[in-house]
Amino acid sequence: MPGPPVGLCDRCRHQQVVRTTRGSSFSLCRRSREDERYPKYPRIPVLSCPGYEPHRAAAATEKDDA
Repeated sequence: MPGPPVGLCDRCRHQQVVRTTRGSSFSLCRRSREDERYPKYPRIPVLSCPGYEPHRAAAATEKDDA
């Protein structure tokens, strides 16, 4: 079951969805592992981010929309 939309993170290649045994899900920013400027669990919805990079499926969709 998908969680609520989290903005840019939903289409970012650095997002990792973390699910708990209680059924909650969180959007983890993998950039936070190497760059402390990025929060591990960003406040959602994320509307802008300098580290945003679309994953392949999102990049294809964004190209089609242009």
